[in-house]
Amino acid sequence: MENYIFIIFLLLCLALLLSVLKRGKYALYAKVLRLVIIVGAVVYFTMWFVKRSKYPFVMNAMAVQIINKLPQPLDFYVVKVTDSKNETDRYELKHAGKIRPEHYQLEYLKMDQSTEFWVAGYLGRKNMVYFSQHAVPNKNSDQIIEVNNYINQSMKLSETAGSLIDVKKMENTGSSVWVTLSLLLLFLNTVLIVRRK
Repeated sequence: MENYIFIIFLLLCLALLLSVLKRGKYALYAKVLRLVIIVGAVVYFTMWFVKRSKYPFVMNAMAVQIINKLPQPLDFYVVKVTDSKNETDRYELKHAGKIRPEHYQLEYLKMDQSTEFWVAGYLGRKNMVYFSQHAVPNKNSDQIIEVNNYINQSMKLSETAGSLIDVKKMENTGSSVWVTLSLLLLFLNTVLIVRRK
């Protein structure tokens, strides 16, 4: 769903350009096309916001409970290591979010083709202060991870996880820029189409 944001942005730019056509034989077609683009963008962003805000429960998945026992809030990521031979499909990254001290967060992982996952915790934007590797011998039992101290169990694996997380952060930054610009154009187009002379 995230791949369509740039297309929505381009369509909203086209709708803004079509707002110049106010008279002539193409004015009615331009207004109808603008209205279709605006309604489509509103529907798309409504679905996008609902999908991003709903609770991520997954059927037949293993629950991973991350409990932060440290005195500072940490930003946690969970990396599931799959059995895939393809390097791009080998890792699945989930952002568990910022967890305050003495609080927890649940993540659900489908462990059908995996026997291992990693947990990385960040203090600030670039400072990875926690990394742990967890084997899953029994996929039917849920995992509880208590973060009691600052530890890095494997420098090599934490560098791999760090590079995955950096790529995800860059994708999220780019996506947020396109979403912000698209919402601004959507607002502008909506105001222009409902405005009276």
